[in-house]
Amino acid sequence: MPIKNFRELEIWKRSVDLAEYVYKATNDFPKDELYGLTSQLRRAVVSIPSNIAEGFTRLHNREYKQFLYVSLGSCSEVITQLIIAEKLGYIEKKKADWLIDEIEQISKMTMSLIKKLNTNV
Repeated sequence: MPIKNFRELEIWKRSVDLAEYVYKATNDFPKDELYGLTSQLRRAVVSIPSNIAEGFTRLHNREYKQFLYVSLGSCSEVITQLIIAEKLGYIEKKKADWLIDEIEQISKMTMSLIKKLNTNV
């Protein structure tokens, strides 16, 4: 049965959950980071499901793939920013590692979707 709405995509659901987890984790960041690392992390993590959703609504696979690649880029941004936050002591290593593992799983799912779109040209 074909997926008719981006909200049915497991990758979208997981990335929305990821955004929620990152928002909660950044609540404990220092207040002087509100317009720095906190803001950057939140924008980047929201970009992941947002680009998946926007790409889904595009008419052509080429456009859809482009949005998925942007989502992948945002995954890399979030991983980098979580590593920095952990090094600065803003987030526990265990929590950062768990979030990074989840991002890596979402990245793999994204690449699988891109490959599937390549075969449906």
